[in-house]
Amino acid sequence: MKKAFFAVGLVAALAFTSCKDNASDKVKGENVEMAATRDADATVFPSMEFEETAYDFGNIARGTAVEHVFKFKNTGKAPLVIVDATSTCGCTVPSYPKEPIQPGETGELLVKYNGSGLNAVTKVVTVKSNTEKGSETVKITAFVQPSEGPAATNG
Repeated sequence: MKKAFFAVGLVAALAFTSCKDNASDKVKGENVEMAATRDADATVFPSMEFEETAYDFGNIARGTAVEHVFKFKNTGKAPLVIVDATSTCGCTVPSYPKEPIQPGETGELLVKYNGSGLNAVTKVVTVKSNTEKGSETVKITAFVQPSEGPAATNG
C-alpha cells in the first residue's frame, strides 16, 4: 500500500514539475489584438425599429384575404439578419427579406391574413433576428364579420 501511495506521489510530482515553461511567453500579441477586436465587435448589434408595431384592418368579411407591410429600419451599427418570422396561427403568413439589412437601411415585413375566424381577431408575428433582444413582434387585428349568403346548416 505504501508503494502505491509513493507511486501516485511520484507521478504527481513529475506532473507539476514537468511544465516549467511560462504559458504567458507562448501567447502571440497578434492573437490578443484579434481577440480584443472580436470581443469589442461582439457588443455591437443591429437594431430593428418598426414604423408601426400594430395594424388594424378594421371590419372585413370572413374569408377576405388582406395584407399589410410593416416597414422597419436598422438603426444599429451592424448588419441586421432576420432568421425567421412566425405567426401565432397558420392563417397569417409573414414574408421577410432574406438578405442582410445594413445599418441605416430599411426593409419590409409583409403580413398576409386569410380572413378566417369571427369577430375580434388578433394575430402576433414574431421576427427572430440577430438583434441584442433576439426577437421583435408586430400584430394585426381585424373584426371578421360573417360572409353574406345563406347560413350553413347541419343536416
